[in-house]
Amino acid sequence: MVDWSLARQIARFAAGGDDRARLAFDFDDAAERALGQVSAYSGLQLSGPAPPVHEVARAEWAEANLGSLADLLDPVGERLNDRLGRAGALAGPLKAAAGATLAAEVGLVMGYMSQRVLGQYELSLLQPEVSPRLLFVTPNLRRAVRDLEVDEESFLRWVVLHEVTHVLQFSGVTWLREHLGALLRDYLATVEVRIDRGAAGGLPSLPDPSLIVERFREGGLAALVQTHEQRRIMERIQSAMAVVEGYSEHVMDAVGADVLPQYAGLRDAMERRRRSRSAPERLLLRLLGLDQKMKQYEDGKRFCDAVVAEAGIEKLNLVWHAPTALPTAAELRSPATWIGRLEADPVVAV
Repeated sequence: MVDWSLARQIARFAAGGDDRARLAFDFDDAAERALGQVSAYSGLQLSGPAPPVHEVARAEWAEANLGSLADLLDPVGERLNDRLGRAGALAGPLKAAAGATLAAEVGLVMGYMSQRVLGQYELSLLQPEVSPRLLFVTPNLRRAVRDLEVDEESFLRWVVLHEVTHVLQFSGVTWLREHLGALLRDYLATVEVRIDRGAAGGLPSLPDPSLIVERFREGGLAALVQTHEQRRIMERIQSAMAVVEGYSEHVMDAVGADVLPQYAGLRDAMERRRRSRSAPERLLLRLLGLDQKMKQYEDGKRFCDAVVAEAGIEKLNLVWHAPTALPTAAELRSPATWIGRLEADPVVAV
């Protein structure tokens, strides 16, 4: 249904040109060292080989993520295709218009995102047979180092710590990928495809693709909330991903403070980067739904920091024992309540 060839062209255009010169930094060595450092602090262990590391340009990152995104949008597009197939003589034009419209939205959003992302643990939740990769967008990393005026080696190793923590989460916590994938499938099954009738005979109506794109990219799917069931599933996904992201944020600070030569100031610099957007850009982020990602980082990190401060990393690691041990949305805001629940009912975390 989606014209993915058009989406790729638009994403490459939206990504803009970038400097293909490589950074004078060994990402493979940094990732290998980070695996040992994060594992020593967190206790998480790899259950298989480490993923390959790739330095990519913005357009390459956008194209890689469009490939993964097809797994998400194509099933929804097929349902729309079936509906449009019953539109008689208008079916062909409607299908072409819908496919081009979705391609334009998806391509523009992915191209925009490619200008901001620094690194990514690329993991397909819907196709577990697809091998994950570690991607680092070198033009954005180079620009961030320059704009933030931070030590290059320390900053790059700090970013690597964050992404490697995701590697250990999804490799060491054997149920996590399957659990999130199941929630994602459950959500997609609730997405209703409608045909909104109008003067032209009918135009396709889907949940806002830009919202779906960002939640898929970051692992916290959310589309337009239409039903109680969708709201329930979305809340579970968002809570789980807040922990996944917050845990990585906590680890990159805890480990970074010990192993990075010039760690001081990196957290403040990153927060400045996340906040330093113009008013039009902030509005665009809100319209696209991308501002929710920042809230996910903040809520999850506050929860993880609070649990570790109260009871140590061993207590926080109870979140990885089983899906039932993940905090609810309310418990994210009240870490003490989550600690109390697990202490009162230890079977939950077994």
